[in-house]
Amino acid sequence: MSTTPLHGWGRHPIIEATTVCSEDLRRAGRGAVLSRGLGRAYGDAALPPEGCTRPVSISTRADRILGFDPSTGLLRAEAGLSLSELARLYLPRGWFSPVSPGTQHVTLGGMVASDIHGKNHHVDGTFGNFVRALVLQLADGTVLEISRDAHSELFAATLGGMGLTGHILEVAVELTPVPSPWIYEESERLGSLREIFAGLQAASDTWPMTVAWIDTSATGASTGRGILMRGRWATASEAPDHPPGPRPSIPVPFTLPSGLLNRATIRLLNTVWYRKHRARARAHVTHPGAFFWQLDMASDWYRVYGRRGFAQYQCVMPRELEIFECFLARFQELGGCSFVTVLKDCGPQGEGLLSFPQAGTSMALDIPITSVEATTALIRQLDAFVLDHGGRVYLAKDAFTSPEAFRRMYPRWEAFEAVRDRYDPQRRLASAQSMRLLGDRPRRQVASQRSESEAPRAIKAGSPTATVNTV
Repeated sequence: MSTTPLHGWGRHPIIEATTVCSEDLRRAGRGAVLSRGLGRAYGDAALPPEGCTRPVSISTRADRILGFDPSTGLLRAEAGLSLSELARLYLPRGWFSPVSPGTQHVTLGGMVASDIHGKNHHVDGTFGNFVRALVLQLADGTVLEISRDAHSELFAATLGGMGLTGHILEVAVELTPVPSPWIYEESERLGSLREIFAGLQAASDTWPMTVAWIDTSATGASTGRGILMRGRWATASEAPDHPPGPRPSIPVPFTLPSGLLNRATIRLLNTVWYRKHRARARAHVTHPGAFFWQLDMASDWYRVYGRRGFAQYQCVMPRELEIFECFLARFQELGGCSFVTVLKDCGPQGEGLLSFPQAGTSMALDIPITSVEATTALIRQLDAFVLDHGGRVYLAKDAFTSPEAFRRMYPRWEAFEAVRDRYDPQRRLASAQSMRLLGDRPRRQVASQRSESEAPRAIKAGSPTATVNTV
């Protein structure tokens, strides 16, 4: 065990924590208050409650692939396997994760806990749609295999449950076959939010992956101008005859001064990024990393926001242009500024009780933290707008929303808490986020009530996730 300051990708808050990192996730999970992967949750979802003395289990050393069936694409692996490693191993073989977030530096366990979504949500939904079974260690040390057929209510609570239902040990998920490991992409520069919305709608009807970057600094007729991107997997005839190699990552070796990214510098960056794309549309075959994980081009890029860090605010609201025009105007009136601002179309709500996406459009903003008080006030006003329009915020990004707003945004929260009442009535599993939103309090007692030999077998012979062909 070691003690270290932990923070999310947004660098707020920072909490001193004891961590344990082991290849044996069952052992590491005994007594741990929470599991954590690669730390890419932006807010406080993967942080322990302030003042908690029990350790956080770091899953990254438990990354073995336990089985793969090439006839179905069913992969079974430990929760610490990263998306980057999965892509390295399986893209050259014609398989890929069915859903990808904006970074490859996430673990399978984190993808389940956040029920991640991607540029294809309007077509395929969240990652949880493709999860077939999980091995979960409960707060009392019991290990269960759960699925839609076994402990279904626990399964639904675990998809997007922010790790609060148990330590995810293993994941069985169906990978997607791809015709090549390359992406065919079209992009175009559009002059207003109205054009972006129309372009997204048209692209969503025929393209499996769509996304737009918008300029939050532009005003007047140019408000919401941006770059629309449409993508699909390239066919074998379109793709190069070799697999894509690793992409270089530019390091950010030190933390820049706080305040360097402000309204003036972000306005300049937004203008440069907008004009960098030529006026005419582009079409080309590109590296999957360039399409899915643009921000991974710079490692530790959160350092450019300084020691105060930043808040990523991601919300989803009904797919109506006027709502987002008013939201963007309100953001500007409140003094908000954002460089990395992303719009995506979302399909129907998923089965995860706390899963984020619902039918509509999602907007993600990166907001420099000037002070905790000012940022809290800004986000509370954005929350009020989102609530008035039937929306919600993404828990994997959040560090500022109030418990009252959370409960209105997530009407299934009571069903989620009922599952926790059944499987963890003493709330041995908790996080800084659950302390803030659900009123959890850190507990000191050791979680394990059974020896490992008494716990049920995680994967049973003949189960749907049993090893078929090992890698």
